[in-house]
Amino acid sequence: MFSLKRPVSACFAAILLLLTSLLLPAQSKPVDLNRKAYYTAFASNDIDAIQKQLDVIVQSSSGQKDAFEGALMMKKAGLLKGASHKLKAFKAGREKLENMITKYTGNAEFRFLRLMIQEKAPKMLGYDQHLEEDHQYIVAHFRSVPGNVQEAILNYSKSSRILSPEDF
Repeated sequence: MFSLKRPVSACFAAILLLLTSLLLPAQSKPVDLNRKAYYTAFASNDIDAIQKQLDVIVQSSSGQKDAFEGALMMKKAGLLKGASHKLKAFKAGREKLENMITKYTGNAEFRFLRLMIQEKAPKMLGYDQHLEEDHQYIVAHFRSVPGNVQEAILNYSKSSRILSPEDF
């Protein structure tokens, strides 16, 4: 004899599984960092553009994304309201960036990120002890960074008090 209980329960289980998978958020594929968009957001004071780049970085497949995330977190900290929120975001970002600089001591781009933050950070934070060291390192290793990073460095040097276009 045929029993309808088994095929009906199997169909029900299959439908339930299908509906559950439709309700779960799709896994987004990791993306690579678009440096032009990153440095454009970094140069702005647009907290939404900065947050958008932070969201992109979180999805990034780069093993070095903590440096980029940390620098943007510190940039964003200056745009937040409330001293405690600013300080908490700045410290978290600093930890990420500094850890990556320690891990990748020869990375000139990470030094550039740090230099930009140090130059703009309020003096009371005491985050300016590597300015000259980073300046010298960036100048000496300018040709070792990708072209779009060289472009970002040159653009930044036009308004920097530490770097100047003549350095390159």
